[in-house]
Amino acid sequence: MKTVILAGGYGTRISEESIFKPKPMIEIGGMPILWHIMKEYAAYGHTEFIICAGYKQEYIKQWFANYFLQTSDVAFDYTHGKNDITIHQNHAEPWKVTVVDTGLNTMTGGRIKRVQKYVGDEPFFMTYGDGVCDVDINKLLEFHKSHGKKATLTAVKLKQDKGILNIGGDNAVKSFREKNLSDGAPINAGYMVLEPAIFDYIEGNQTVFERDPLEKLVEQGELMSYIHEGFWQCMDNMREKEMLEQLWAAHKAPWSKKWDKSRNE
Repeated sequence: MKTVILAGGYGTRISEESIFKPKPMIEIGGMPILWHIMKEYAAYGHTEFIICAGYKQEYIKQWFANYFLQTSDVAFDYTHGKNDITIHQNHAEPWKVTVVDTGLNTMTGGRIKRVQKYVGDEPFFMTYGDGVCDVDINKLLEFHKSHGKKATLTAVKLKQDKGILNIGGDNAVKSFREKNLSDGAPINAGYMVLEPAIFDYIEGNQTVFERDPLEKLVEQGELMSYIHEGFWQCMDNMREKEMLEQLWAAHKAPWSKKWDKSRNE
């Protein structure tokens, strides 16, 4: 399955760094948080990615264009008047990455709609390019397949300023509303599984995915929640970035436990 990652916003709440690069390219432990998210999915065998870029999208394209050489041992031989390059050892992940310019001011739903031709007529993962977690991706997918609805989102219960969910006893989402800073209810943490029918819920570039599409799915009983009781953390500001940096530096990064066990021993 393909994984769609939203990576096109301005990241204004972390402008100290996003003024220079897209928010998903802000580094944790020397690598973009986008890379960390991709490593999570790849650890469960999902290695085909579609990046919905926008703000400073050229930065993302350049990073991936250079990634192969940056993660390889390379010999440059000029002795015969040529620039012969030999790759001795390659450490790049076996990923397929499509970076799509989905527009500078396109809303989240519009970005998803604009990669429809790359997704095709099949279910796909979708998440935001600024949050890491230790959710079991394959158990999430198994849950999605079990209920037969059009969409599943991962829900975590934290005091955060994200979209608020009212979840029933059968895990069906009963209502979806915008954030309230004092809320401690389950929140939308991203890490979604979506059926291709989701594209029919998105009108155009200005559609905010978290509003009309998700609200309509709720009304129709087509949105389910996968309850995650483990680690999840977004990177909205410098304080949260520094917290993630500290976890990584201390070898206590929960989101890496599946793909880098040495960091959690």
